[in-house]
Amino acid sequence: RKFERPRHGSLGFLPRKRAKHHRGRVRSFPKDDPSKAPHLTAFIGYKAGMTHILREVNKPGSKLHQKEVIEAVTIVETPPMVIVGLVGYIETPRGLKALTTVWAQHLSEECKRRFYRNWVKSKKRAFVKYAAKYESGTEIKRALDRIKKYCSVVRVIAHTQTQLVGFSQKKAHIMEIQVNGGSNIAEKVDWAYAKFEQKVTVNEVFQPNEMIDTIGVCKGKGFSGVVRRWGVKLLQRKTHRGRRKIACIGPWHPSRVNFAVPRAGQRGYHHRTEINKKIYRIGKAEDPKNGSTDQDITEKKITPMGGFAHYGVVKNDFLMVKGAIIGTRKRVITLRKSLITNVSRAAAEQITLKFIDTSSKFGHGRWQTSEEKYAFFGPLARKQHKEEAKAS
Repeated sequence: RKFERPRHGSLGFLPRKRAKHHRGRVRSFPKDDPSKAPHLTAFIGYKAGMTHILREVNKPGSKLHQKEVIEAVTIVETPPMVIVGLVGYIETPRGLKALTTVWAQHLSEECKRRFYRNWVKSKKRAFVKYAAKYESGTEIKRALDRIKKYCSVVRVIAHTQTQLVGFSQKKAHIMEIQVNGGSNIAEKVDWAYAKFEQKVTVNEVFQPNEMIDTIGVCKGKGFSGVVRRWGVKLLQRKTHRGRRKIACIGPWHPSRVNFAVPRAGQRGYHHRTEINKKIYRIGKAEDPKNGSTDQDITEKKITPMGGFAHYGVVKNDFLMVKGAIIGTRKRVITLRKSLITNVSRAAAEQITLKFIDTSSKFGHGRWQTSEEKYAFFGPLARKQHKEEAKAS
């Protein structure tokens, strides 16, 4: 018989514990390219839900070439972010070290809320003294000159606008985003300083058909046993004191449990990075046809009938990304430019959508729009009562 087998569960994701930060952290930014104009390398969005699309594959030589496929896509709502500061980093033998930070003169309330544990009971005087530095401007200029002289990496401080999404949360999510491009550091600093207190939209950072990385915290599952958490085998039926266990957790000596032995504990709510997610569409909030295509000319928005389940209506710009994305609905997702240069056929393929499904996600949706539903059912009594009430 066999005496060896592959182990159950990957050790590459240890420790399997709850994430420290709810928002996905960018641990590496893309490599700088001085030949390009200054630009941001990341953005923040909110996961709305999933739907499916129909498209024609454009892969010469493939058996799927010029054939229609149905694919799952995720909608990530991306309201504009506001740039409120910049940080300069110097290179040291132990990595990057922040030299100085410059903040904008005016910060919104949702940004200031992030600096307080209890906003209601606070004096709300954050950055009052700092804003006074802009009256003379000498300290701000001195800090910018120091960054231009000594720093090798420049990152902007940007925050989201949670009130545009319609969440109950009033605190903004704040992150540092690296500025790449520009022939020198001075050009990056001038570009970032000129963007202070201005909004940055998602189409200024990403392009359709681009491959991006998604960073976030996956859905939490609570405390799980070894069978569910590590995928080990159940013990035989007549096993004493339970089957869903590890039969032997180690020898008598060394008198401790090895780290590689599967144990019960936390499952889910882990920090994860997924690479190479293709952008199928960047939708505009003001476009009444952001859910339509050239083949499906019905005027409809991306929000399905009845809204996205447990999310609601997408009111802002959005990204349509192929496949699934980590996290629950409403989870904050960090979107980053790819760290590698993608040369695969999947990355180079130009996507042309034929149809986007906007039927109800509560049950089995039959109609794509409410007009289509009313045309099928004819005049509804409750609709007539509403119209009569409005008229009266």
